[in-house]
Amino acid sequence: MSDRYVSPFESRYASREMRALFSPEKKFTTFRRLWVALARAEKAMGVDISDGQIKELEEHVDDLDLEKARAYEKELRHDVMAQIRAYGDVCPTARPIIHLGATSCYVGDNTDIIIMREALALLRGKLLTVLRNLKAFALAHKDLPCLAYTHLQPAQLTTVGKRAALWAYDLTLDLADLDALVSSMKLLGSKGTTGTQASFSALFDGDAEKVKKAEEMIAKELGFDAVVPVSGQTYSRKTDSRVMNVLSGIAQSAHKFANDLRILQSFKELEEPFEKYQVGSSAMPYKRNPMRCERMTALARYAVNLAQNAAQTACEQWMERTLDDSANRRLTISEGFLAVDAVLDLYINITSGIVVYPKMIARRVSAELPFMATENVLMNAVARGGDRQDLHERLRLHSMAAGKRVKEEGLDNDLIDRICADPAFGVKKEELSSLLKPENYTGLAAGQTEEFFERVVDPLLKSGQAIAGGKIEV
Repeated sequence: MSDRYVSPFESRYASREMRALFSPEKKFTTFRRLWVALARAEKAMGVDISDGQIKELEEHVDDLDLEKARAYEKELRHDVMAQIRAYGDVCPTARPIIHLGATSCYVGDNTDIIIMREALALLRGKLLTVLRNLKAFALAHKDLPCLAYTHLQPAQLTTVGKRAALWAYDLTLDLADLDALVSSMKLLGSKGTTGTQASFSALFDGDAEKVKKAEEMIAKELGFDAVVPVSGQTYSRKTDSRVMNVLSGIAQSAHKFANDLRILQSFKELEEPFEKYQVGSSAMPYKRNPMRCERMTALARYAVNLAQNAAQTACEQWMERTLDDSANRRLTISEGFLAVDAVLDLYINITSGIVVYPKMIARRVSAELPFMATENVLMNAVARGGDRQDLHERLRLHSMAAGKRVKEEGLDNDLIDRICADPAFGVKKEELSSLLKPENYTGLAAGQTEEFFERVVDPLLKSGQAIAGGKIEV
Protein backbone atom coordinates (compact mmCIF):
# COMPACT_ATOMS: atom_id res chain seq x y z
CA MET A 1 0.00 0.00 0.00
CA SER A 2 1.28 3.47 -0.86
CA ASP A 3 0.25 4.99 2.49
CA ARG A 4 2.69 2.81 4.47
CA TYR A 5 6.41 3.19 4.94
CA VAL A 6 8.47 0.77 2.87
CA SER A 7 12.19 0.50 3.55
CA PRO A 8 14.33 1.69 0.62
CA PHE A 9 16.23 -1.59 0.97
CA GLU A 10 13.03 -3.36 0.00
CA SER A 11 11.88 -1.00 -2.73
CA ARG A 12 15.16 0.25 -4.18
CA TYR A 13 18.51 -1.08 -3.05
CA ALA A 14 19.02 -4.64 -1.78
CA SER A 15 18.85 -7.74 -3.97
CA ARG A 16 15.92 -10.15 -3.98
CA GLU A 17 18.18 -12.90 -2.61
CA MET A 18 19.32 -10.89 0.41
CA ARG A 19 15.82 -9.58 1.09
CA ALA A 20 14.56 -13.16 1.05
CA LEU A 21 17.09 -14.17 3.70
CA PHE A 22 15.74 -11.54 6.10
CA SER A 23 12.10 -12.11 5.24
CA PRO A 24 9.44 -13.32 7.71
CA GLU A 25 9.07 -16.48 5.64
CA LYS A 26 12.75 -17.38 5.99
CA LYS A 27 12.77 -16.53 9.68
CA PHE A 28 9.70 -18.51 10.67
CA THR A 29 10.33 -21.54 8.50
CA THR A 30 13.75 -21.68 10.17
CA PHE A 31 11.99 -21.56 13.55
CA ARG A 32 10.05 -24.62 12.44
CA ARG A 33 13.12 -26.45 11.18
CA LEU A 34 14.63 -25.91 14.62
CA TRP A 35 11.52 -27.25 16.33
CA VAL A 36 11.62 -30.33 14.10
CA ALA A 37 15.29 -30.88 14.94
CA LEU A 38 14.54 -30.44 18.65
CA ALA A 39 11.70 -32.96 18.58
CA ARG A 40 13.79 -35.46 16.63
CA ALA A 41 16.71 -35.14 19.07
CA GLU A 42 14.45 -35.43 22.12
CA LYS A 43 12.80 -38.54 20.69
CA ALA A 44 16.24 -40.06 20.08
CA MET A 45 17.08 -39.44 23.74
CA GLY A 46 13.97 -41.30 24.89
CA VAL A 47 11.31 -38.60 25.25
CA ASP A 48 7.79 -39.82 24.41
CA ILE A 49 7.46 -38.27 20.95
CA SER A 50 5.99 -40.31 18.12
CA ASP A 51 7.15 -40.67 14.54
CA GLY A 52 3.74 -39.35 13.51
CA GLN A 53 4.21 -36.14 15.47
CA ILE A 54 7.60 -35.53 13.86
CA LYS A 55 6.22 -36.32 10.43
CA GLU A 56 3.40 -33.84 10.99
CA LEU A 57 5.91 -31.15 11.99
CA GLU A 58 8.02 -31.85 8.89
CA GLU A 59 5.03 -31.69 6.56
CA HIS A 60 3.99 -28.22 7.77
CA VAL A 61 7.33 -26.42 7.95
CA ASP A 62 6.39 -24.24 4.98
CA ASP A 63 2.69 -23.99 5.86
CA LEU A 64 2.86 -20.47 7.22
CA ASP A 65 -0.10 -18.26 8.12
CA LEU A 66 1.59 -15.00 9.01
CA GLU A 67 -1.68 -13.14 9.51
CA LYS A 68 -2.82 -15.64 12.10
CA ALA A 69 0.56 -15.42 13.83
CA ARG A 70 0.27 -11.63 13.93
CA ALA A 71 -3.16 -11.93 15.50
CA TYR A 72 -1.78 -14.27 18.15
CA GLU A 73 1.11 -11.91 18.84
CA LYS A 74 -1.25 -8.99 19.30
CA GLU A 75 -3.09 -11.03 21.91
CA LEU A 76 -0.11 -12.67 23.61
CA ARG A 77 2.47 -9.87 23.26
CA HIS A 78 5.08 -12.54 22.58
CA ASP A 79 6.39 -13.26 19.08
CA VAL A 80 7.71 -16.78 19.70
CA MET A 81 4.57 -17.94 21.52
CA ALA A 82 2.55 -16.58 18.61
CA GLN A 83 4.55 -18.72 16.19
CA ILE A 84 4.16 -21.77 18.44
CA ARG A 85 0.39 -21.28 18.44
CA ALA A 86 0.29 -20.87 14.66
CA TYR A 87 2.42 -23.98 14.12
CA GLY A 88 0.28 -25.93 16.57
CA ASP A 89 -2.85 -25.01 14.64
CA VAL A 90 -1.58 -26.87 11.55
CA CYS A 91 0.08 -29.63 13.61
CA PRO A 92 -2.61 -30.56 16.16
CA THR A 93 -1.08 -33.95 16.96
CA ALA A 94 2.38 -32.51 17.52
CA ARG A 95 1.12 -29.38 19.27
CA PRO A 96 1.83 -30.66 22.82
CA ILE A 97 5.55 -31.23 22.15
CA ILE A 98 6.46 -28.14 20.10
CA HIS A 99 9.24 -26.15 21.85
CA LEU A 100 9.53 -28.75 24.63
CA GLY A 101 12.20 -27.72 27.12
CA ALA A 102 13.26 -24.72 25.05
CA THR A 103 13.32 -20.98 25.62
CA SER A 104 12.61 -18.32 23.00
CA CYS A 105 16.29 -17.88 22.18
CA TYR A 106 16.45 -21.50 21.06
CA VAL A 107 14.62 -20.48 17.90
CA GLY A 108 15.47 -16.77 17.85
CA ASP A 109 19.22 -16.89 18.32
CA ASN A 110 19.80 -20.09 16.38
CA THR A 111 17.79 -18.67 13.49
CA ASP A 112 19.86 -15.48 13.53
CA ILE A 113 23.11 -17.46 13.32
CA ILE A 114 21.77 -19.62 10.49
CA ILE A 115 20.57 -16.63 8.47
CA MET A 116 23.72 -14.56 9.07
CA ARG A 117 25.89 -17.43 7.91
CA GLU A 118 23.85 -17.80 4.72
CA ALA A 119 23.94 -14.04 4.18
CA LEU A 120 27.72 -13.99 4.58
CA ALA A 121 27.96 -16.75 1.97
CA LEU A 122 25.93 -14.59 -0.43
CA LEU A 123 28.22 -11.61 0.20
CA ARG A 124 31.27 -13.82 -0.30
CA GLY A 125 30.10 -14.73 -3.78
CA LYS A 126 29.60 -11.08 -4.62
CA LEU A 127 33.04 -10.16 -3.28
CA LEU A 128 34.52 -12.77 -5.61
CA THR A 129 32.59 -11.25 -8.51
CA VAL A 130 34.02 -7.81 -7.79
CA LEU A 131 37.52 -9.30 -7.58
CA ARG A 132 36.99 -11.06 -10.92
CA ASN A 133 35.90 -7.77 -12.50
CA LEU A 134 38.80 -5.85 -11.00
CA LYS A 135 41.25 -8.49 -12.20
CA ALA A 136 40.02 -8.16 -15.79
CA PHE A 137 40.13 -4.37 -15.60
CA ALA A 138 43.55 -4.24 -13.94
CA LEU A 139 45.26 -6.62 -16.33
CA ALA A 140 43.78 -4.82 -19.33
CA HIS A 141 45.30 -1.54 -18.11
CA LYS A 142 48.37 -2.72 -16.21
CA ASP A 143 50.71 -0.83 -18.58
CA LEU A 144 48.71 2.40 -18.92
CA PRO A 145 50.65 5.17 -17.12
CA CYS A 146 48.68 7.62 -15.04
CA LEU A 147 49.34 10.14 -12.33
CA ALA A 148 49.70 8.78 -8.81
CA TYR A 149 48.82 11.02 -5.90
CA THR A 150 49.89 11.59 -2.34
CA HIS A 151 47.87 14.17 -0.38
CA LEU A 152 45.78 14.30 -3.59
CA GLN A 153 48.70 16.10 -5.21
CA PRO A 154 50.54 14.61 -8.21
CA ALA A 155 53.49 12.61 -6.87
CA GLN A 156 54.88 10.12 -9.39
CA LEU A 157 53.38 7.85 -12.01
CA THR A 158 51.64 4.53 -11.52
CA THR A 159 49.38 2.62 -13.89
CA VAL A 160 45.63 2.40 -14.07
CA GLY A 161 45.89 -1.34 -13.49
CA LYS A 162 48.09 -0.99 -10.41
CA ARG A 163 45.57 1.36 -8.83
CA ALA A 164 42.84 -1.22 -9.43
CA ALA A 165 45.06 -3.76 -7.68
CA LEU A 166 44.97 -1.53 -4.61
CA TRP A 167 41.17 -1.61 -4.65
CA ALA A 168 41.25 -5.38 -5.01
CA TYR A 169 43.74 -5.85 -2.19
CA ASP A 170 41.39 -4.17 0.28
CA LEU A 171 38.70 -6.67 -0.68
CA THR A 172 41.03 -9.63 -0.17
CA LEU A 173 41.52 -8.46 3.41
CA ASP A 174 37.75 -8.28 3.84
CA LEU A 175 37.39 -11.74 2.39
CA ALA A 176 39.95 -13.11 4.84
CA ASP A 177 38.04 -11.55 7.74
CA LEU A 178 34.76 -12.95 6.43
CA ASP A 179 36.17 -16.46 6.05
CA ALA A 180 37.70 -16.37 9.53
CA LEU A 181 34.38 -15.27 10.98
CA VAL A 182 32.32 -17.91 9.18
CA SER A 183 34.73 -20.67 10.19
CA SER A 184 34.27 -19.71 13.84
CA MET A 185 30.47 -19.31 13.82
CA LYS A 186 28.67 -21.83 16.02
CA LEU A 187 25.04 -22.54 16.71
CA LEU A 188 23.74 -21.49 20.13
CA GLY A 189 22.27 -24.97 20.50
CA SER A 190 19.80 -25.91 23.24
CA LYS A 191 21.09 -24.03 26.27
CA GLY A 192 17.87 -23.24 28.13
CA THR A 193 16.77 -20.16 30.01
CA THR A 194 20.08 -19.12 31.58
CA GLY A 195 22.46 -21.33 29.63
CA THR A 196 22.64 -24.11 32.22
CA GLN A 197 20.49 -26.56 30.20
CA ALA A 198 18.53 -27.24 33.40
CA SER A 199 15.25 -27.85 31.54
CA PHE A 200 16.86 -30.42 29.25
CA SER A 201 18.60 -32.06 32.18
CA ALA A 202 15.20 -32.46 33.84
CA LEU A 203 13.68 -33.73 30.59
CA PHE A 204 16.38 -36.39 30.28
CA ASP A 205 16.27 -37.39 33.98
CA GLY A 206 19.59 -35.75 34.79
CA ASP A 207 21.52 -37.57 32.08
CA ALA A 208 24.16 -35.04 31.02
CA GLU A 209 25.32 -37.18 28.11
CA LYS A 210 21.83 -37.15 26.62
CA VAL A 211 21.70 -33.37 26.94
CA LYS A 212 24.97 -33.10 25.03
CA LYS A 213 24.03 -35.67 22.40
CA ALA A 214 20.67 -34.02 21.72
CA GLU A 215 22.40 -30.68 21.20
CA GLU A 216 24.94 -32.27 18.87
CA MET A 217 22.11 -33.81 16.83
CA ILE A 218 20.40 -30.43 16.49
CA ALA A 219 23.59 -28.73 15.37
CA LYS A 220 24.36 -31.43 12.82
CA GLU A 221 20.85 -31.31 11.36
CA LEU A 222 21.14 -27.56 10.89
CA GLY A 223 24.55 -27.87 9.22
CA PHE A 224 26.88 -26.88 12.07
CA ASP A 225 29.85 -28.78 13.39
CA ALA A 226 29.60 -27.32 16.86
CA VAL A 227 27.63 -25.23 19.32
CA VAL A 228 28.97 -22.42 21.49
CA PRO A 229 30.76 -23.94 24.51
CA VAL A 230 29.04 -21.72 27.09
CA SER A 231 26.29 -19.13 27.01
CA GLY A 232 23.69 -17.32 28.99
CA GLN A 233 20.24 -17.38 27.49
CA THR A 234 21.63 -15.91 24.27
CA TYR A 235 24.81 -16.41 22.34
CA SER A 236 27.32 -13.69 23.12
CA ARG A 237 26.41 -10.45 21.40
CA LYS A 238 30.10 -10.14 20.62
CA THR A 239 29.23 -12.43 17.71
CA ASP A 240 26.93 -9.78 16.25
CA SER A 241 29.62 -7.17 16.75
CA ARG A 242 32.14 -9.34 14.89
CA VAL A 243 29.68 -9.81 12.05
CA MET A 244 29.00 -6.10 11.80
CA ASN A 245 32.73 -5.37 11.82
CA VAL A 246 33.16 -7.60 8.77
CA LEU A 247 30.29 -5.79 7.05
CA SER A 248 31.86 -2.47 8.01
CA GLY A 249 35.19 -3.57 6.53
CA ILE A 250 33.59 -4.40 3.20
CA ALA A 251 31.78 -1.06 3.24
CA GLN A 252 35.03 0.78 4.00
CA SER A 253 36.76 -0.81 1.00
CA ALA A 254 33.86 -0.05 -1.31
CA HIS A 255 33.65 3.52 -0.05
CA LYS A 256 37.35 4.07 -0.79
CA PHE A 257 36.96 2.71 -4.33
CA ALA A 258 33.88 4.84 -4.97
CA ASN A 259 35.58 8.00 -3.73
CA ASP A 260 38.62 7.33 -5.91
CA LEU A 261 36.44 6.84 -8.96
CA ARG A 262 34.43 9.97 -8.20
CA ILE A 263 37.66 11.98 -8.12
CA LEU A 264 38.96 10.34 -11.30
CA GLN A 265 35.65 11.02 -13.02
CA SER A 266 36.00 14.71 -12.13
CA PHE A 267 39.46 14.52 -13.73
CA LYS A 268 37.80 12.94 -16.80
CA GLU A 269 40.19 9.98 -16.64
CA LEU A 270 37.79 7.20 -15.65
CA GLU A 271 34.03 7.08 -15.55
CA GLU A 272 31.36 4.83 -14.13
CA PRO A 273 28.90 3.31 -16.66
CA PHE A 274 26.31 5.70 -18.07
CA GLU A 275 23.11 4.40 -19.65
CA LYS A 276 21.95 5.51 -23.09
CA TYR A 277 18.94 7.40 -21.76
CA GLN A 278 20.31 8.21 -18.30
CA VAL A 279 19.79 11.79 -17.10
CA GLY A 280 22.68 13.25 -15.17
CA SER A 281 20.95 16.38 -13.90
CA SER A 282 17.45 17.81 -14.06
CA ALA A 283 18.94 21.29 -14.59
CA MET A 284 22.14 20.62 -16.55
CA PRO A 285 21.60 18.27 -19.51
CA TYR A 286 25.34 17.90 -20.20
CA LYS A 287 26.20 16.40 -16.81
CA ARG A 288 27.32 12.80 -16.24
CA ASN A 289 27.25 12.60 -12.46
CA PRO A 290 28.85 9.60 -10.72
CA MET A 291 25.53 8.71 -9.12
CA ARG A 292 26.31 5.01 -8.61
CA CYS A 293 29.53 5.76 -6.78
CA GLU A 294 27.72 8.41 -4.77
CA ARG A 295 25.08 5.86 -3.81
CA MET A 296 27.84 3.43 -2.86
CA THR A 297 29.41 5.94 -0.50
CA ALA A 298 26.04 6.79 1.03
CA LEU A 299 25.11 3.17 1.74
CA ALA A 300 28.64 2.25 2.79
CA ARG A 301 28.72 5.10 5.30
CA TYR A 302 25.47 3.79 6.77
CA ALA A 303 26.89 0.26 7.11
CA VAL A 304 30.10 1.52 8.72
CA ASN A 305 28.11 3.43 11.33
CA LEU A 306 26.00 0.38 12.20
CA ALA A 307 29.07 -1.44 13.49
CA GLN A 308 29.26 0.95 16.43
CA ASN A 309 25.63 0.20 17.22
CA ALA A 310 26.35 -3.54 17.46
CA ALA A 311 29.38 -2.86 19.63
CA GLN A 312 27.23 -0.84 22.00
CA THR A 313 24.68 -3.64 22.21
CA ALA A 314 27.44 -6.09 23.13
CA CYS A 315 28.52 -3.69 25.88
CA GLU A 316 25.03 -3.35 27.33
CA GLN A 317 24.12 -7.00 27.98
CA TRP A 318 23.54 -7.64 31.69
CA MET A 319 24.33 -10.97 33.31
CA GLU A 320 22.74 -13.88 31.39
CA ARG A 321 20.56 -11.64 29.21
CA THR A 322 18.45 -8.51 28.89
CA LEU A 323 15.92 -7.70 26.19
CA ASP A 324 17.15 -4.25 25.26
CA ASP A 325 19.08 -5.91 22.44
CA SER A 326 16.05 -7.32 20.65
CA ALA A 327 14.45 -4.35 18.91
CA ASN A 328 17.87 -2.93 18.11
CA ARG A 329 19.16 -6.16 16.55
CA ARG A 330 16.07 -6.53 14.35
CA LEU A 331 17.11 -3.28 12.67
CA THR A 332 20.89 -3.30 12.86
CA ILE A 333 21.74 -6.79 11.64
CA SER A 334 19.26 -7.00 8.79
CA GLU A 335 19.94 -3.48 7.52
CA GLY A 336 23.69 -3.98 7.79
CA PHE A 337 23.49 -6.97 5.48
CA LEU A 338 21.00 -5.29 3.14
CA ALA A 339 23.20 -2.19 2.89
CA VAL A 340 26.40 -4.10 2.12
CA ASP A 341 24.53 -6.30 -0.34
CA ALA A 342 23.39 -3.17 -2.17
CA VAL A 343 26.92 -1.75 -2.05
CA LEU A 344 28.40 -4.90 -3.60
CA ASP A 345 25.77 -4.97 -6.34
CA LEU A 346 26.78 -1.42 -7.20
CA TYR A 347 30.45 -2.40 -7.05
CA ILE A 348 29.79 -5.30 -9.44
CA ASN A 349 27.82 -3.08 -11.79
CA ILE A 350 30.44 -0.35 -11.91
CA THR A 351 33.48 -2.60 -12.27
CA SER A 352 31.85 -4.47 -15.13
CA GLY A 353 31.86 -1.32 -17.24
CA ILE A 354 34.38 1.31 -16.07
CA VAL A 355 35.09 3.67 -18.95
CA VAL A 356 38.74 4.67 -19.48
CA TYR A 357 39.86 7.78 -21.35
CA PRO A 358 43.54 7.13 -22.26
CA LYS A 359 44.04 10.43 -24.10
CA MET A 360 42.82 12.47 -21.16
CA ILE A 361 45.03 10.41 -18.85
CA ALA A 362 48.01 11.02 -21.17
CA ARG A 363 47.24 14.72 -21.31
CA ARG A 364 47.27 15.00 -17.53
CA VAL A 365 50.47 12.96 -17.35
CA SER A 366 52.22 15.16 -19.90
CA ALA A 367 51.34 18.27 -17.90
CA GLU A 368 53.13 16.94 -14.82
CA LEU A 369 55.82 14.67 -16.26
CA PRO A 370 58.43 17.41 -16.81
CA PHE A 371 58.49 18.00 -13.06
CA MET A 372 58.79 14.28 -12.35
CA ALA A 373 61.59 13.94 -14.90
CA THR A 374 63.83 16.47 -13.19
CA GLU A 375 65.72 13.84 -11.19
CA ASN A 376 66.62 11.97 -14.38
CA VAL A 377 67.53 15.24 -16.06
CA LEU A 378 69.77 16.07 -13.11
CA MET A 379 71.57 12.72 -13.23
CA ASN A 380 71.98 13.02 -16.99
CA ALA A 381 73.54 16.49 -16.68
CA VAL A 382 75.89 15.38 -13.89
CA ALA A 383 77.05 12.52 -16.11
CA ARG A 384 77.99 15.16 -18.67
CA GLY A 385 80.28 16.77 -16.08
CA GLY A 386 77.91 19.23 -14.40
CA ASP A 387 77.92 20.27 -10.75
CA ARG A 388 75.11 18.44 -9.00
CA GLN A 389 74.44 21.16 -6.40
CA ASP A 390 74.40 23.99 -8.95
CA LEU A 391 72.18 22.02 -11.32
CA HIS A 392 69.76 21.11 -8.51
CA GLU A 393 69.30 24.78 -7.65
CA ARG A 394 68.76 25.70 -11.29
CA LEU A 395 66.13 22.95 -11.62
CA ARG A 396 64.38 24.22 -8.51
CA LEU A 397 64.17 27.74 -9.91
CA HIS A 398 63.09 26.59 -13.36
CA SER A 399 60.43 24.33 -11.82
CA MET A 400 59.00 27.11 -9.70
CA ALA A 401 58.90 29.46 -12.68
CA ALA A 402 57.17 26.84 -14.83
CA GLY A 403 54.70 26.06 -12.05
CA LYS A 404 53.86 29.74 -11.67
CA ARG A 405 53.26 29.98 -15.43
CA VAL A 406 50.84 27.05 -15.27
CA LYS A 407 48.95 28.10 -12.13
CA GLU A 408 48.91 31.88 -12.44
CA GLU A 409 48.80 32.33 -16.20
CA GLY A 410 47.00 29.17 -17.26
CA LEU A 411 49.70 28.35 -19.80
CA ASP A 412 51.40 25.07 -20.69
CA ASN A 413 54.25 23.66 -18.68
CA ASP A 414 57.44 24.96 -20.33
CA LEU A 415 59.96 23.43 -17.89
CA ILE A 416 61.68 21.38 -20.60
CA ASP A 417 62.10 24.47 -22.78
CA ARG A 418 63.65 26.33 -19.84
CA ILE A 419 66.10 23.49 -19.16
CA CYS A 420 67.13 23.28 -22.81
CA ALA A 421 67.66 27.03 -22.90
CA ASP A 422 69.96 26.90 -19.87
CA PRO A 423 73.58 26.38 -21.05
CA ALA A 424 74.47 24.76 -17.71
CA PHE A 425 72.61 21.64 -18.85
CA GLY A 426 73.96 21.67 -22.41
CA VAL A 427 71.13 19.54 -23.76
CA LYS A 428 68.76 19.81 -26.72
CA LYS A 429 65.04 19.10 -26.55
CA GLU A 430 65.23 16.05 -28.79
CA GLU A 431 67.88 14.58 -26.50
CA LEU A 432 65.45 14.74 -23.59
CA SER A 433 62.67 12.91 -25.44
CA SER A 434 63.72 9.55 -24.04
CA LEU A 435 63.54 11.01 -20.53
CA LEU A 436 59.91 12.03 -21.09
CA LYS A 437 58.41 8.65 -21.88
CA PRO A 438 55.76 7.98 -19.20
CA GLU A 439 56.38 4.22 -19.25
CA ASN A 440 59.88 4.90 -17.90
CA TYR A 441 58.38 6.29 -14.68
CA THR A 442 55.94 3.57 -13.60
CA GLY A 443 58.53 1.42 -11.89
CA LEU A 444 57.38 -2.14 -11.24
CA ALA A 445 53.67 -1.29 -11.38
CA ALA A 446 52.78 -3.64 -14.24
CA GLY A 447 54.68 -6.58 -12.79
CA GLN A 448 53.29 -5.97 -9.31
CA THR A 449 49.79 -6.01 -10.73
CA GLU A 450 50.26 -9.30 -12.56
CA GLU A 451 51.94 -10.95 -9.59
CA PHE A 452 49.29 -9.77 -7.13
CA PHE A 453 46.38 -11.19 -9.11
CA GLU A 454 48.22 -14.42 -9.85
CA ARG A 455 49.43 -15.09 -6.32
CA VAL A 456 46.71 -13.53 -4.16
CA VAL A 457 43.48 -13.16 -6.09
CA ASP A 458 43.45 -16.24 -8.34
CA PRO A 459 43.47 -18.72 -5.41
CA LEU A 460 40.52 -16.83 -3.91
CA LEU A 461 38.62 -16.91 -7.19
CA LYS A 462 39.08 -20.69 -7.22
CA SER A 463 37.82 -21.00 -3.64
CA GLY A 464 34.17 -20.31 -4.32
CA GLN A 465 31.44 -19.42 -6.75
CA ALA A 466 31.19 -15.84 -7.94
CA ILE A 467 27.66 -14.44 -7.99
CA ALA A 468 26.41 -12.35 -10.88
CA GLY A 469 24.63 -9.57 -8.98
CA GLY A 470 25.06 -6.00 -10.11
CA LYS A 471 21.50 -5.40 -11.27
CA ILE A 472 20.55 -1.99 -9.97
CA GLU A 473 17.96 0.67 -10.53
CA VAL A 474 19.70 3.75 -11.90
